[in-house]
Amino acid sequence: MTDLYHQMKNAVLAGFMDKDKYILEDEYAPKLLFNSADDYVKTHIDEELSTCQSFTFAVAFVTEGMLTDLKVKFADLALKGIRGRIITSTYLSFNHPKVFRELLKIPNIEVKILDQKSSFHAKGYIFNKDEYQSIIIGSSNLTEQAMLKNYEWNIRLTSYQNADLTEQVITEVEKQWASASYLTNDWIDRYELLYKEIQYRDTIETSDSIAETEATYEVIKPNKMQIEALNSLKEIRINGKNKALIVSATGTGKTYLGAFDVKAYNPDRFLFIVHSETILKKAIESFHKVLGGPREQYGLFSGNIKDKNARFLFATIQTISKEERLNSFDPEEFDYILIDEAHKSGANSYRRVIGYFKPDFLLGMTATPERTDDFNIYELFDYNLAFEIRLQDALEEDMLCPFHYIGVTDYEWKDNIETDNNILQRLVSQERMDYVEEQINYYGYSGESVHGLIFCSMKDEAYEIAQIMTDKGYRTVALTGEDSIERREQIIAEFEAGELDYIVTVDIFNEGIDIPCVNQVVMLRNTQSSIVFVQQLGRGLRKFEGKEYVTVIDFIGNYKNNYLIPIALTGDNSRSKDILRGRLRTSQIMGISTINFSEIAKERIYESINQSTLDSLVQLREDYRDLKDRLGRVPGLSDFSLMGSVDSLVLLNKFENHFKFLTKMGEKYHVKSGENAILSFVSQELVNGYRIHELLLIQMLLKNEGELEKPTFIQTLEEQNIRHDDATLKSMLEILSLEFYTAAVSKKYNDQAIVIEENEKYILNDDIYRSYQESADFSWFVDDAINTGIQKASEYNQFEMLTIGKKYTRKDACRLLNWESDESSTMYGYKNKYGTCPLFITYNKKQDNKETVAMYEDEFLNSGIMHMFTRHPRKLDSPEVVKIVEGNRLGEVIMPLFVKKSDDEGSQYYYLGMVNVDQQSVKQEKMLVKEELKDVVTMNLILENPVKYSLYLDFVK
Repeated sequence: MTDLYHQMKNAVLAGFMDKDKYILEDEYAPKLLFNSADDYVKTHIDEELSTCQSFTFAVAFVTEGMLTDLKVKFADLALKGIRGRIITSTYLSFNHPKVFRELLKIPNIEVKILDQKSSFHAKGYIFNKDEYQSIIIGSSNLTEQAMLKNYEWNIRLTSYQNADLTEQVITEVEKQWASASYLTNDWIDRYELLYKEIQYRDTIETSDSIAETEATYEVIKPNKMQIEALNSLKEIRINGKNKALIVSATGTGKTYLGAFDVKAYNPDRFLFIVHSETILKKAIESFHKVLGGPREQYGLFSGNIKDKNARFLFATIQTISKEERLNSFDPEEFDYILIDEAHKSGANSYRRVIGYFKPDFLLGMTATPERTDDFNIYELFDYNLAFEIRLQDALEEDMLCPFHYIGVTDYEWKDNIETDNNILQRLVSQERMDYVEEQINYYGYSGESVHGLIFCSMKDEAYEIAQIMTDKGYRTVALTGEDSIERREQIIAEFEAGELDYIVTVDIFNEGIDIPCVNQVVMLRNTQSSIVFVQQLGRGLRKFEGKEYVTVIDFIGNYKNNYLIPIALTGDNSRSKDILRGRLRTSQIMGISTINFSEIAKERIYESINQSTLDSLVQLREDYRDLKDRLGRVPGLSDFSLMGSVDSLVLLNKFENHFKFLTKMGEKYHVKSGENAILSFVSQELVNGYRIHELLLIQMLLKNEGELEKPTFIQTLEEQNIRHDDATLKSMLEILSLEFYTAAVSKKYNDQAIVIEENEKYILNDDIYRSYQESADFSWFVDDAINTGIQKASEYNQFEMLTIGKKYTRKDACRLLNWESDESSTMYGYKNKYGTCPLFITYNKKQDNKETVAMYEDEFLNSGIMHMFTRHPRKLDSPEVVKIVEGNRLGEVIMPLFVKKSDDEGSQYYYLGMVNVDQQSVKQEKMLVKEELKDVVTMNLILENPVKYSLYLDFVK
C-alpha cells in the first residue's frame, strides 16, 4: 500500500472514529463546509480545482456571477490541459439563458443539460486527483449566495481509488450524464423562448398589484449604515458643534444621506454646493424624493439659472463663488449648508464661500478625504468626523452593486511582457486589442447588453482604442479632458440610452460622474494610485435595474506599481509586505464581491510586493500627515493601527522607536539618551506582542511605584488566562534584565537591567521610574508603546508559547521557547537545546548556478507531513541525529516547525505547530555538495496540526 493510502486511512479514521487516536490530514479529512467570516465554500472549490486532474460539477442552479468568478480558475486550468464537466438542469426555469451562453464560452468544460421533468436538484462537486477523488456534496448550488453568503452545509470527503462511496457517486453522475443533452446554441435558442414565455406569464400574474403600489408612492428610507451616520450627526449637534464631515464611498448614497439629515434638521433655508451642474441636477431630484414639498421650493443657482430665493438652493461653486453673486446673499441667509465632494474645499473658490457664510450647521461629504495637496479637510470641519462608510464596509452591507474583479496578464510580445516603457504603437496594436476583445468577451457582463468603461493611460491611446473597437463592431467613443462638458453629457446620455457599448477615457471619470448602468469596467493602464483605482472601480458600483454585478477586468503588465492593486482592492494601508502578501494569498471576499487573479498575474503582484519599498520615507510622511489631519493632534503609535493606517511594526522596523519617528516628522519632543534606549528596548523587543508578560509587568510596575509582589503578578496572569509556568517567568526576567541578549545588543539598550527580582518581588530600575515620573514626554512614549504591544498581544494565544499560523524570526523562537540566551545567529536550519529543537525551513530555496552549496530538498508530502534533510555530513549514528530522533521518540525533545515560502519574504517564518519524527522514515542518504556526494539523514515529520490548506497550497505551488 502507498503512503497516500495510509494517510487517507488515518484521515478517515480520525474524521469518523477517533480524532485523538489518528492523524487528521487536512486535505484528506472529512470536513463540514459553510460560509463564515474567514472561510467560504467557494474557497474550497478553488482549492480543489487547483490540485485536480479533472472535475465534474453536478448542480441544479448556476448564476452568471458565480460563473464569472470561477472563469479565472477555469482559464488557468485550460493552460495546463485540465478539463471538466458540468451537468445542470432547467429545473424551475431558474437558470437564465445567458448563463448557458456563458458556459459555452469556457473551452475546457463540457456541459450537459437535464430537462425540467427530471427534477434534477443535485449539488455535488467531484475532483479527480492522482490516486483519489475529493467530493463536496451538500446544499450549495453554483450561485454567489450559496458559495459566499448563505448558511449552507456541505461535506467534503476524500476516497481512495476503490472506495465504495466514490463508486456510488460516480456511477450516479454517469447515469445522469448519459441521459442528459449536450449544451448547444440551438438548444439555448429553444430554451430562451420557453424561458421568456414563463417569465412573461409570471410577470402578468403579479404586475397589477405591484404596479399600482409602486406607481402611486415611492418610499425612500435610510439603510442601516445611514441610520448610524444620522444618529452620529444628531449627537454632534446635541454637543453644540456646528460642523461635521461624512466620508462615504462612491455609490453608497451620500446624497440621500444628506437629504435625510436635512429633513431631520428642517432648516428655513438650505444651500447645497458642488462643482458639477450634472451632479447638481441629480441632487435636486434625490432631495425632492426625500423632503417632498412643492417643486418651486427647489432652486438652481448655476449658469443662466439663478433661483436665488428658493428655500432649498442648489449651486455650483463656479457660480456662487463669484464675488458679486456671493455678496448678493446675507452671510446668515442659510441655516444649513452642505458641501458635496468636500475634498475639493481647499480651492480658493470654496474657501471664499465657506468663509463668507455663517450657517448654523455646515456638513461636508466626500468619498476620498485623503490629502492630495496642503489642504486638511478634517480641520475645515473641526475634526468632527461623524461617520465613515468605506468601500469594503459598503460591500459587506450590500449598499453597492457587487463586483467580480478579474486580474489577468496583459498581452505578451514575443515572450516579453508589457513594461513601463511601452510605446503607443504597442498599447493600441491590433494584436493586443484582439487579446483584449477575447478577454472581455470571455468574462462578460451582467445584463442583456454591455455598458462598458475602458480606462487607459494616454489621450492618443484612448482615441486609437475607440477606433479599433469601432472597427471590431462595438459602438465606442473616446472622451478625454479635451472634450467640453456639453459633449461629455451628450455622450453619457447616449451611453445610458444604450446607443453606445463602450466609452474609452483617461482620467475624467475618476470622480463626479454617476452612470449607474455601467456593468463592465476595463482597466488598460498601469495603476499609479490606489485612490484613483478605487475611484475608477466605483464608476460601476451603483445599483441599477437588471444589473446584478459588475465585471472588472484589469490587464496587469510587468509594472513596478502592481502592489497598489491589492492595496486598493482590500483597503489595506498597513505598508506591511507580510500583511499584503497574506491578503493576496487568501480569498478576498466582501459580501458577494470577489477578487480573482490568474496564477501568472498573482505571481506578478507577489514579485511587485517583494521588490517594492512600501515604507519609503515619502510614503510614511504622507501617511503620518493624513492621520495627524484626521485626529487633529500628533498620533501615538497605537493610533496608527487603531485607525487602520500604517502597521506600528513597520514604523518601528524603520525608526527604532516612535520618538525617533516623530522627530523625523519634524515634531518637537525631548527624550534623554538613556530614556531613548529604554524606548528602543520596549519598541524593538516587546511591542510585537508575541508574549504579553514583559509588557504587563512593566505596566503594573509603573502603576505601583516601581515595585510589585510576584504572587500579585501571577494572579493577574491567571485571571487573564495567560501562561505562567516557572520557565516562562524565568525567561521573562532574563529578557527584562537583558541577560538574554548578546553583549552588543545589551549595550544598545544601555546595559542596565530594566527589572530585577528580589525576595519574591519585582523591582523596576530606579532611573527608569524616576524618568517616568519627571518627564511627560518620556512617560507618554512609554505608555503608548506598552499599550500598542498589549493591543498587538490580543492577536496571539497567550496561553501557548507560540501561535500557529503567526510569523516569527529565529530570535523570537529563542525567546518564546524560553532559551536562556539568544542563539539565533548559530541556529541555521535547526538547533537542539533546552529540550527544544526548532526547525526553520525555507521552502523555495534560491538556486546557485555554480552548484557551490547544498540544495536541501525539504518538502511537504502533504499538508500533514514534511520531508526533512539534516545538515551534512550526518549519519544515522551521528550524535546530533540520535539526540533529535531518540529525544523526540522518548518525549524529551519538542520540535516546533517554522516555514517560509522564500527569502523574499524576509526573516520571519510561519509557525506551523509541533512535529514528531516518523521513526520508520528515518534514512541515511547521499546528497551532492560541491560536486561531491555527502552523507545526510532524511526523515518525515508528522505535524500535530496539519497546515491550513490555503497556506499549504501557497507553499507548494
